[in-house]
Amino acid sequence: MSPTPRSGPTRLSDDDALLRDLGYEPVLTRRMGAFGNFAISFSVISVLSGCMTLYGFGMGAGGPAVMLWGWIVVGAMVMFVGAALAEVTSAYPTSGALYYMADQLGGRRWGWYTGWLNLLGLLGAIAGIDYGCALFMGAFANLQWGFGPTPQSIMVIYLVILAVHAALNLFGVRLVSVLNSISVWWHLAGVGVIVTALTLVPAHHQSAHFVFTTFVNGTGWHSNLYVVMIGLLLAQYTFCGYDASAHLSEETTDAQTSAPRGIVRSIAWSWLAGFVLLAGLTFAIQDYAGTQGSATGVPPAQIFLDALGTSGAKGLLLIVIVAQLFCGNAEVAACSRMVFAFSRDGALPGSRHWRRVSSRTGTPTRAVLLSVTVAALLALPALYSTVAYGAVTAINVIGITPAYAIPIYLRLRAGRRFTPGPWNLGRWGVLIGWVAVVWVVFVTVLFCLPQTRPEHSLVSVASFNYAPIALVVVLALAAFWWRIAGRGYEVPTVAADREMAKLEAEIV
Repeated sequence: MSPTPRSGPTRLSDDDALLRDLGYEPVLTRRMGAFGNFAISFSVISVLSGCMTLYGFGMGAGGPAVMLWGWIVVGAMVMFVGAALAEVTSAYPTSGALYYMADQLGGRRWGWYTGWLNLLGLLGAIAGIDYGCALFMGAFANLQWGFGPTPQSIMVIYLVILAVHAALNLFGVRLVSVLNSISVWWHLAGVGVIVTALTLVPAHHQSAHFVFTTFVNGTGWHSNLYVVMIGLLLAQYTFCGYDASAHLSEETTDAQTSAPRGIVRSIAWSWLAGFVLLAGLTFAIQDYAGTQGSATGVPPAQIFLDALGTSGAKGLLLIVIVAQLFCGNAEVAACSRMVFAFSRDGALPGSRHWRRVSSRTGTPTRAVLLSVTVAALLALPALYSTVAYGAVTAINVIGITPAYAIPIYLRLRAGRRFTPGPWNLGRWGVLIGWVAVVWVVFVTVLFCLPQTRPEHSLVSVASFNYAPIALVVVLALAAFWWRIAGRGYEVPTVAADREMAKLEAEIV
């Protein structure tokens, strides 16, 4: 027999009671349902952002075969990671998400370093998503008005996008939830429109043999196996951000089931939609070399131009740009909740300031403003060097990806001490968890490998992979701040004193 559905007020009281048992007094507004929670992670993953932005990279790092088969393989492995993380999320549904889980299962230092990796990764993600959106807007403006994008003009567009996302998030989680729900249908319909147009309009299409077997090595490396592994990064870069469901759990009803389901479902639907999109784009390529060297700087835009003409290309670019705007807005929401939660536990400079919540909207408004401000600063190097900007935004993937594995590993290490929530993997939890941890270690190494090799030298300033430097810098910052302020950092234990939790949450 299925359980009798609980009423709305009962669900809210149960959610808030659990949060108090976890050590926090509820101060955020629970206005997000199960679909809204799924929608925020689906929007952050955003296949119309990740696949489009990285398609040019994939064309040279293995080509069609690696892009398509790699998407299938990576999507399957990410499902293991997402399922293992969802199980821990069900036990600890808080805005702190990964770092709170790590603290409860491994101790204060585990929580501290996980939190800093996660936070700086989320901040880098805002910069990467919104700056990528600015580049696509520049390409659209070039087609529409002959606008010649420069680093300065792209930066202005980027700052305007950040300001819009800050404003939307300040209105409260209800608006964010509505926008994310629209985003789901926009992404799914957008993929459908793009693939349908690329299927029906062009007179010429590539063969299935070309799409699923053609291998292209434009990296400069001679080992095909190495290039295949590097080519997996297109999919792995895209499958980031599904922890957003966990970060919004304090604003979600039935959080112990809605948040973990949101994680798993967002990965599953992105896996399917992304494969359809990549296949549609690749079948529609008219000139491979011309697409790679597109004057627009955006290979998918060249595919649109060659297949549909200028008017059709502009229409599809608008679909992609709107999807990227949805993606960036969802990422600001997730990051601001991480800032709020980390500040609530005294882990950030000026924590008493950043953890304040608006009594009118139930939103951590100052955390929102801090998130977009730091993202703006992270992108400033793009004014002078795309290499320097790439080094800064490498913080995104090199921070978030290892942070996913830490609470999973600690859950495995805890063994029977871990008490699962209502959404759990049962006897499969240990096996799935170890597969997830091994995969994350593998792809973290991939992130640190050089992706291109110059013709006359092993490495150069332009080809050097700055991801390991970003990882070292993040860990060094975390270690430095631990020595200065680590004593003031304290995450409540389960069933912590509720009065202390009330004092920690300041509402203005």
